Amino acid sequence: MPTRSTTSMTAHQKAVEQIRESYAAIPDDAAPRLAKATTNLFRFREPTKTASLSARDLDQVIQVDPETMTAEVQGMTTYEHLVDATLPYGLMPYVVPQLKTITLGGAVTGLGIESSSFRDGLPHESVEELEILTGDGQILVARPDNEHADLFNAFPNSYGTLGYALRIRIKLAPVKPFVRLTHIRFTDADKCMLALTEICESRTHEGEPIDFVDGTYFGPGELYVTVGTFSDKAPYASDYTGMRIYYQSIQTRPRDWLTIRDYLWRWDTDWFWCSRAFGVQQPLVRSLVPRRWLRSDVYRKLVGFDQKHGVTARLDRWRNRPVQESVIQDVEVPVERGAEFLEIFQSEVGMTPVWMCPLKATRDWPIYPLEPGKLYINFGFWGMVPLPRGQQDGYYNRLIEHAVHRLGGHKSLYSSSYYEREEFWRLYNGDSYWPVKHAYDPGGRLLDLYDKCVRAR
Repeated sequence: MPTRSTTSMTAHQKAVEQIRESYAAIPDDAAPRLAKATTNLFRFREPTKTASLSARDLDQVIQVDPETMTAEVQGMTTYEHLVDATLPYGLMPYVVPQLKTITLGGAVTGLGIESSSFRDGLPHESVEELEILTGDGQILVARPDNEHADLFNAFPNSYGTLGYALRIRIKLAPVKPFVRLTHIRFTDADKCMLALTEICESRTHEGEPIDFVDGTYFGPGELYVTVGTFSDKAPYASDYTGMRIYYQSIQTRPRDWLTIRDYLWRWDTDWFWCSRAFGVQQPLVRSLVPRRWLRSDVYRKLVGFDQKHGVTARLDRWRNRPVQESVIQDVEVPVERGAEFLEIFQSEVGMTPVWMCPLKATRDWPIYPLEPGKLYINFGFWGMVPLPRGQQDGYYNRLIEHAVHRLGGHKSLYSSSYYEREEFWRLYNGDSYWPVKHAYDPGGRLLDLYDKCVRAR
């Protein structure tokens, strides 16, 4: 079968030269900021002196090769675009992050996770090669077995502080047309964590092999583990891109079927459950909203507008409501401490639902130091919580940071962080980061990881 290409390697090289020239033209006293059409970061700061780095024409799939089961992809390509290119060949990336407009470069240099992560880890673990624009302006190819292996290994979780991914070669996995879902209810968090451990270790449920595992916490007495299994056929296929809402079905349908494409994007239509903040889970409102607007990137733009103009804060003041703190985080906690984390989170924060996604790192990655082969649960929670009287912004997020690390876990850096500098470099392995930073960005053109990711207070 021939390979599929949506842009040529020659066109890619022209785009690489264009971004190299754009980078060289940025003044030395301005921090480069990658110009992207979409973002899934939630770090809102006061404006600083930055210069836009053009990444024009770096958002295409270069090639899908079904024989080697790999894809060559430009760094700004979204997973939605890549999946559309690979599914016709019966292939998908090993890990497809749950939101359509997450880019491959963003997932590799930041965080991405999904229900195949219990087996395949994080998105960067299926990457074979990276072409990177480094902080000193070079274009380098990094692989785990070449002279730039140190850069390849440190790149995950570096958030653009070592350079930018221009081209990525990623491994692909075979798929089937449908996914059969089974939602298993638990009334006890400890038993839920034990079940997750057993399912992930055996990779089976009730004697049958499983391909996907995640879960949802609706409250202390209502938790679900969802297992998915590939299937060639299905008696029906549910549609959660219109009036019906996926997360609500978990509580009412023990068994369900989705096409593989709809399964991969099952969370995107309602941004998990966060679309309720915009009223589009109300049947009347939903019936009036075009389907093309029911997408995570649309909601993200609305959040960005609100943050910029303070709409919600003004309404809260007008209604005499407490000041609210944005609590948008993904954290990894060892599975044996998962129930303890949920108890702390319920008591101190009280936000529901919470997404639960098991993962294992397949090898050591120095800047995001999870123990290889150890089962963690990613807990994802996204919303606003009223601050107690007398408390300042950061109260809940700092509480969560303390709890996560007390329990032996780790926190993604895509959202607000409140670490002190010394604490941060201890947790995120500064001893491994700084030698690579000095080697590939000796002049400090790019912000370092602390300055880039920790919220100014």
